[in-house]
Amino acid sequence: MRPPCRPLPADGRFLQAIAPTPLVPVRLEADGPTIWCKLEFLNPSGSTKDRIARYMLEKAWRLGELSPGGEVVEASSGSTSIALALASAQMGVRFTAVMPEGVTGERVLTIRAYGGNVVLVPKEAGVRGAILKAEEIARERKAFAPRQFENPDNAEAHRVWTGQEVLSQIPGGLVHGVVSGVGTGGTVVGLYQAFAEAGCPVTAFIARPIAGLGCDIECCSFSPRVPGVVDGMSKLYRDADMPGRVELDVSDDEAMRTARALIRRGFPVGPSSGLNYVAAVEAARRLGPGAQVVTVFPDRMERYFSTELIQHPQPTPPGGET
Repeated sequence: MRPPCRPLPADGRFLQAIAPTPLVPVRLEADGPTIWCKLEFLNPSGSTKDRIARYMLEKAWRLGELSPGGEVVEASSGSTSIALALASAQMGVRFTAVMPEGVTGERVLTIRAYGGNVVLVPKEAGVRGAILKAEEIARERKAFAPRQFENPDNAEAHRVWTGQEVLSQIPGGLVHGVVSGVGTGGTVVGLYQAFAEAGCPVTAFIARPIAGLGCDIECCSFSPRVPGVVDGMSKLYRDADMPGRVELDVSDDEAMRTARALIRRGFPVGPSSGLNYVAAVEAARRLGPGAQVVTVFPDRMERYFSTELIQHPQPTPPGGET
């Protein structure tokens, strides 16, 4: 006998009709390598987190863990909360985001515009404090908690979905290197698994933004200037089997300069795209001529309008990019 399975709501849902995001070759320097970049900022809410939000909520719905009129509660400093707010609106359920104080106003306003609720914890509590508060709220309200930092469905969404798109888009269906910063770890773990399982001789390169010591007000990242890249929070990354993975340190100054250069090329991206691109160029150089290196442009610049990325752009020197 088959287990019970609830069909997904149909009225007005466009998520099922979304086309694959483009995979495009990008080369910022004339003598530099070409990097294959997945334009995830073209997802509906503006980030790659739409992948995991849709995958986890739809699975919870089918299994009966999320019901009509129910609630979703998640700790996230930005992109995942925005994606969950959109997906929850599409499914007709309530959503509560728990975030540290100090996150950009654009993020809070976007979540609320989708009908979501925002609960802020003290800045010094960081994401760990937000996770504890989200667990408390979920228990009290009997809400569904996706738990993005430890839920294997996070990586699975990229293994069965994003990774397959890349394999169908890249010339020859061959990937030699995959590059990403680690927040929840789901993107790089899932993509690596997809490519390795398809027979690609792939190496995972982990991009780490480096500045000084200290904790980001949003996500306790290595650098407070590149949100979403988190030190030691991901259980998915720690548990992942990625033989030969390489960690690449990237100056946050270089990541910001590169993000601005990408914007001036018409890619409306945030700081993590600059980080990923810089690390991908280094990965391509290490792998050698002919290597096909894939990275992700994770999110869109609109959620950074109040940050230094947009507020304090560096001037472009005559005849070149900064």
